[in-house]
Amino acid sequence: MSENENENLNNGEELDNILVLNDEEGNEVEFEFLDLIEYEGEEYVVLLPVEEEETEEPGEVVILKLEDTESEDEESYVSVDDEEVLNKVFEIFKQKFEDEFNFVD
Repeated sequence: MSENENENLNNGEELDNILVLNDEEGNEVEFEFLDLIEYEGEEYVVLLPVEEEETEEPGEVVILKLEDTESEDEESYVSVDDEEVLNKVFEIFKQKFEDEFNFVD
């Protein structure tokens, strides 16, 4: 396989994991979907912002709660204010992916 073909395959894979969400100001922000974590009967998505400049620290993930909507075709994500829940979900994520990511405390 040539280098260009391999590059195209990798780019295609990345696009499958990209979510575009609207922030509080209505701006579209791209995130890479990393995982879906279940915790205490709720589902949380772990996302990595595609544009690093907007985050405070490079590689910082965003955790949002998945909420049901009236439409089966739509999903809604809401921010999580409970620091304890965020920490527990992130700990589960770190345990699942300890061999794939280099986590910095």
